[in-house]
Amino acid sequence: MSKNEKRINRRRLTSAYLTSIISISLVLFLIGMLGLLIINGRNINKTVRESIGFNVILKENVRDADIFQLQKVLDAKPYSLSTEYITKEQAALETEQLVGGDFVEFLGYNPLPPSIKLRLQASYTRPDSVIFIEEEILNYEPVSEVVYKKTLLYAINENIRKISIVVLGFSLLLTLVAITLINNTIRLSIYSKRFIINTMQLVGATRGFIKRPFLLKSVLNGIIGAVIAMGLIEGILYLTADELDNIISFSDFELMAMLGAAILIISIVINWISTFFAVNKYLDIHTDKLYF
Repeated sequence: MSKNEKRINRRRLTSAYLTSIISISLVLFLIGMLGLLIINGRNINKTVRESIGFNVILKENVRDADIFQLQKVLDAKPYSLSTEYITKEQAALETEQLVGGDFVEFLGYNPLPPSIKLRLQASYTRPDSVIFIEEEILNYEPVSEVVYKKTLLYAINENIRKISIVVLGFSLLLTLVAITLINNTIRLSIYSKRFIINTMQLVGATRGFIKRPFLLKSVLNGIIGAVIAMGLIEGILYLTADELDNIISFSDFELMAMLGAAILIISIVINWISTFFAVNKYLDIHTDKLYF
């Protein structure tokens, strides 16, 4: 083989190698971005759910001591995220700001009762849990009624359920596409080296000896692809930090580290398995079929 032919073959191998790495990196990048959406989707889901709460309306002429005792009891409940005592005066002030007029002066008295705003933990915002909590709170002596937006509660739970199903389906589809693309890329890469595999067999190399360098290289390619993918993700986050700051939070370094580890493991596993089966195919293939 002439020097020119060797140079051309080396260039082809390098091009195939770079193409393989770039393809793997881009697929992993898409998986990583989907992972970010899922992670922050959970945070958004939690934030939306934790906005759900009760207005615990208190009876007239309830003593302050009884109100503070009830507030302490509610604070200690596992479903309680936070409580805030709203006096009659605070309630009137908020209503005045809402309606834009002094209705107390117009009526001659303040008809608004004191209340306690109770925000719920995200895990207790299911309709059945909310009904149970409502019934429990109504049993307390100072409580007159419990007010919350039932239609909003059911709408939030229903929409979150639908969105979760869509995201899950999209995740499964993207994962299948990612595995297929990476597998095909690796198979094409191994295909270009089928004659090398056959030559090693002819000189007496064992199957394990032949597969070892391919598998080790697949692990290395997986690591390189994962690092490039995470680099692209970090770059996207850096460039869009200002635009996404009020919508999505990327400041949870623990979750980001878990995402990076997941991308690395997925990359190594898919590369290793695809390489293993691709090499086995050409170890078992008849020499005459190498030309097809």
